[in-house]
Amino acid sequence: MPDHTPHPWEHGWTADASRTPGTRRLWLAGALAIAVVTACVTALAVNSTAPRSEAAPRPPGAPTAGGPGLLSFASPSGSTTAPPKGRSGLTPVTPQTASASPQPDPSPSKSPGGQGSSPQPKPKPAPQETGTSVRSVNYPDRYWHISGDFVRLDPVGSPADRRDATFRVVKGLANSGCYSFATADGGYLRHRSFLLRAEPDDGTPLFRQDATFCPRPSPYPGATMLESVNYPGRFLRHQNFQLKLAPYQNTDLYWADSAFTLVDGLG
Repeated sequence: MPDHTPHPWEHGWTADASRTPGTRRLWLAGALAIAVVTACVTALAVNSTAPRSEAAPRPPGAPTAGGPGLLSFASPSGSTTAPPKGRSGLTPVTPQTASASPQPDPSPSKSPGGQGSSPQPKPKPAPQETGTSVRSVNYPDRYWHISGDFVRLDPVGSPADRRDATFRVVKGLANSGCYSFATADGGYLRHRSFLLRAEPDDGTPLFRQDATFCPRPSPYPGATMLESVNYPGRFLRHQNFQLKLAPYQNTDLYWADSAFTLVDGLG
């Protein structure tokens, strides 16, 4: 069957020679590309200006959203650690003494030789009317006793020995808050070359200082230690039963040898 599809020229149409074939599709594709690019640019601009929804990172230790608004810190405790007890912050030990000797006080409040503790009331001097004798703590049967020119720790029995073991405790010649020990013949006990002696008063400042001893608390209840006024840190103690000034030592033996009790005079 013959084809009767009419051709343009059969109806008097002529082809448009002013436009290249397929240009319309190119224009449509270009318009679509421009629209896509515009949409992407717009989306990027909107995203860059919109507020961020995620929260900024929280520094360590900051409160959480549901927690308290302020950090709480523990208040300092009102109690403080108790200072160590004993002499100069050291734990006191029990001196090893004779069975008849008194036991030491476990917490003396002042260390001898100006170790830094607060001073305590001084022991009262013995009555002067009857005189005073000085007895050893760790040798309670021995007393200060004048033997020749020196003072020793001796047992006393005879009336003469008892008189030589009796003194008058008076105000210190160099310090009225301390002690001096007067003898029956008008002299005093003094240290010379660190040994305790009985000598007449020569009226010099050196004699007054050598004859003055300051009472200090002892770790033994009722006893006292006697510190030299011109040699602080040295105390009267006995060694081989000889009375002498010796530097302070934080030992049981020193405490016992330097502890004395003032009792009523023997003579």
